[in-house]
Amino acid sequence: MLAHRGLAVDLPDNTLLAFLRALAVGAPYLEIDVHASSDGVAVVSHDPDLTRLAGRTDKVSDLTYAQLKRIDLGEGQSFVSLAELLDAFPDARLNIDIKSAEAVKPTVVAIRMARARDRVLIASFSERRRKAAVRLLPGVATSASFPRMALALVGAKLGIPALTGYALRGLHAVQVPLSSGGIRVVTRRTITALHAAGVEVHIWTINDRATMDGLLDLGIDGLVTDRADVAVRLLHDRSPQNR
Repeated sequence: MLAHRGLAVDLPDNTLLAFLRALAVGAPYLEIDVHASSDGVAVVSHDPDLTRLAGRTDKVSDLTYAQLKRIDLGEGQSFVSLAELLDAFPDARLNIDIKSAEAVKPTVVAIRMARARDRVLIASFSERRRKAAVRLLPGVATSASFPRMALALVGAKLGIPALTGYALRGLHAVQVPLSSGGIRVVTRRTITALHAAGVEVHIWTINDRATMDGLLDLGIDGLVTDRADVAVRLLHDRSPQNR
């Protein structure tokens, strides 16, 4: 289970307090997004701008990290750098979605400085960004970019294992929505095909217990969720000793 932006039901997301809350309820992984500040710091932020969290039109990339740190996001929280997050929670495992080309190098630097390669998974919709980061972090776990994910799903839907395997070579996971454009992406057939290609299957972003339960019955490997508390309780209830 991957805690999407921490556990931020009543907190500003992607903040240290939201991450602490997720880890405190038992989330094994944190799912984060990274942009770059104007001075080249990897900043944990889902959005490219400050509109939703701070009511400002500035972009993360327009401000220095010092300026971002002075912005009050509520509950005594502000923006946090990837380096600070890795340092604050040295045992936490992170799924890191690199949101911009400018964020690739500072993300790699932060991971190297924290010696955290073995506790992160690199993700990006962009194959160029994904490859650039992985090239600088040999051996790091990584999930499929959008082009490779789409090709893999075509192979899975059409029953062409060679195509699916080709699309997913060198990868460790596929992270997909439940459906896209009104078409169901996640079925038992696609999960079986993706597993046969040697990758884990993670589904985003699932917040209700019944849907989580059904997906786990299908055999998925990971749930990306805003409700880490709900997911942790479900996993506890599904464990053999509690059935």
